[in-house]
Amino acid sequence: MIEARHLRVLRAVARTGSFSAAARELGCTQPAVSQQMKALEQSAGTPLLVRAGREMRLTQAGEALVRHAVGILAGLTAAEEEIAAIAGLRAGRVRLVSFPSGSSTLVPTALATMRAAHPGTRVSLVEAEPPRSIEMLRNGDCEIALAFRYPEVRGADPAAGAEWDDLVVRPILADRLVGLVPAGHRLAKAGVARFAELADEPWIAGCPRCRRHLVEVCESAGFTPRIDFATDDYPAVIGLVGAGLGVAALPELTLASVRPKGATAVRLEPAVHREIVALTLPDLAQVPAVEATLDKLVDAAGR
Repeated sequence: MIEARHLRVLRAVARTGSFSAAARELGCTQPAVSQQMKALEQSAGTPLLVRAGREMRLTQAGEALVRHAVGILAGLTAAEEEIAAIAGLRAGRVRLVSFPSGSSTLVPTALATMRAAHPGTRVSLVEAEPPRSIEMLRNGDCEIALAFRYPEVRGADPAAGAEWDDLVVRPILADRLVGLVPAGHRLAKAGVARFAELADEPWIAGCPRCRRHLVEVCESAGFTPRIDFATDDYPAVIGLVGAGLGVAALPELTLASVRPKGATAVRLEPAVHREIVALTLPDLAQVPAVEATLDKLVDAAGR
């Protein structure tokens, strides 16, 4: 195997014409240069240098190797500089995938602070709900997945338990579910509602994972919800409630960026939270840009 350090020595010998002159240029001893040239010739399987008087001259094979060494060493230097820039957060790329309500609340603050602190690091964003976002992380389509799960129904939620066992999990936020009722609803002024008090209401449900969780929570309260509408679009859920077409249970984070026109938020009892986390692979967690982005997501939740 031809090593880069041997190529650097060969290039110095070719440039200076002797082992001793190459040693002075490289800051090492003449025997060290001689040993490295012997090792390189053994790797190449052919003589690379011949002695002509007091000078060392390149053989045809030596000339060919020096010609290629210029490009090889230049490429290595460029690679070293780029890696140093990435390690020092002067450059780099992080691909983030997030669910919609996280994209509109946590992500903007995190990315703004990341850009201010490390302007050379590019962070891109695409949206996907779990479990699709977790699949993207494992497939190498992103470095960080902002995801959620409902610990209270772990036995019914395929996102829980083993799905995250092989990932690095950074807790971000415990996001409480709130009830959403039409402004004229009998419970709107009370400010609080028990799930059982909504047993006879038509429901508007959210994403498949949230919908499944809603059914589990309602069944634990003694009833099966009548879901008249289901949509992944949280503003649509809010709009349907505001139009008087039903009630909903939404994560509090979803209301942070949407004004619930015609609808009123009430505290739900018993309290239910979804766990919001940032996920990455163990090896990726050691990458400086990924680690910095994870830190900024945690910081965003505290603001």
